[in-house]
Amino acid sequence: MLLVVDVGNTQTHFGTWEADRLVEHWRFATVRTATADEIGAVLLNLLGLRGLGFADLDASIISSTVPVLEPEWVAMAERYLDHRMLSVGPGLRTGMPIRYDNPREIGADRLVNAVAIRERFGGPAICVDFGTAVNFDVVSRAGEYLGGTLVPGVEISLDALTERGAKLPKIDLAPPKSVIGKSTVDAIRAGVVFGYAAAVDGILRRIRAEMREPEAVTIATGGLAGHIVPFSEEISEIDQMLTLTGLRLVYERNAPPH
Repeated sequence: MLLVVDVGNTQTHFGTWEADRLVEHWRFATVRTATADEIGAVLLNLLGLRGLGFADLDASIISSTVPVLEPEWVAMAERYLDHRMLSVGPGLRTGMPIRYDNPREIGADRLVNAVAIRERFGGPAICVDFGTAVNFDVVSRAGEYLGGTLVPGVEISLDALTERGAKLPKIDLAPPKSVIGKSTVDAIRAGVVFGYAAAVDGILRRIRAEMREPEAVTIATGGLAGHIVPFSEEISEIDQMLTLTGLRLVYERNAPPH
């Protein structure tokens, strides 16, 4: 069984695969101070909820946007899983040409998402990942990774708004009742949800125009996608397993010989 791990700035999403079947997956808050032993304890507890254990995990791969946690996951795998965990980054084969000025700058999660949409759609295709940042990643008709766009994430904007506005309350994201809010909470909620949906749609239209690919398929992923995508006119679907799927594909292209 393959363990795949996506460490984001806000959440860590990981799961287990048997061949091309996702057996189970979990999300928990990313703790930057977590040690290999603490990660191992959490992993073992979650596996146990499904009647699994360390012995069921034959291989593993990680993509991480938090540099201090990647070596802790790798150390955990060496200590408790008795194998070397692969890390997405320079030196791993993706199976796709990279048309980026400095490929080492590409976030591991962005690259994995591009691999997944290329495998599923070929090209042209665009992934919009709603995480700590909103990442747009673009695959050409020829299956090349072209690059993308980065936008501050929804929660970052909400935090900045309430920190800078002394009288503005913190809110939970929920579907807005209308564009014209009848309370401060409703006004903020409408501005964030409709504002991000409009911004995402505008960027997607510009990307398609620059690519000269008006029909480029677009798919969303990420923990906050469900709050924004229902109000978008340009995104066709949400696939919350996209990054985990990409990790499996990258592992298969780099699996050590048995």
